[in-house]
Amino acid sequence: MLAGAAAIFLLVLGLFLLVLYRPQAGRRVSAARWIWTGGVILPFATLTALIGFGLLSGETLLKGEAGDDALDVEARGRMWVWEFRYAGMDGARSSEGVLHIPVGREVRVTATSGDVIHSFWVPRLGGKIDATPGHAARVRIKADRPGVYGGVCAEYCGTGHAGMRFTVEAHPAGAFDAIVAGLPRAEEETP
Repeated sequence: MLAGAAAIFLLVLGLFLLVLYRPQAGRRVSAARWIWTGGVILPFATLTALIGFGLLSGETLLKGEAGDDALDVEARGRMWVWEFRYAGMDGARSSEGVLHIPVGREVRVTATSGDVIHSFWVPRLGGKIDATPGHAARVRIKADRPGVYGGVCAEYCGTGHAGMRFTVEAHPAGAFDAIVAGLPRAEEETP
C-alpha cells in the first residue's frame, strides 16, 4: 500500500509540475478528459487494486498456509484487561496483558469476552476482530522478526477502555517454548 500511495503521489506531483512549468501541456488536454482520467479512471483502478490485494491477504490470514501448524491462543477480554491462554505442553498456561508468540509461525487467536464487546487488535501484525460475549471469533497474526508489538482494545468498552492495552512479544522458537513453559497454569473455569 505504501508503494501504491508513493506511485500515486509521484504521478500527481509530476502532473502538477508539468502544468506549473509548461502550462501549454495542460491546455492541450480537454477539461472533460482531465475529469474522466483523474477523477474516475485513476481512482477506480487504484481502488480495484487495493480491494483485490486486501481480499487476497484476508483470505490467506483466514485460511492459513498449506500444512497449517498455527499456534492456537485464546484471548479473553474483560474489563479492562486481556488474558491469554496457551494450550498444550503439560497443561494450559496463561498470561495477563502480554501475549507471547513464536517468530515466523502463524498464531490463530480466538477472541472471547466475559462481559461486554471488546476488540482485539495488533496493528503491526494483523487484522482486528471483535470479542463478543458468548461468541468466539478468530484472527491470525504473524511476526516476521523478534520484538515487542503494541495491542489495543479497539472497541469502546467502558470507563477503563483507554488503559486496555497489551503487548505482543515475539520470540525465537526455542525461547518461546521456554517462556510459555514458565508461565503460570491457567485457572480452571467454574461452570
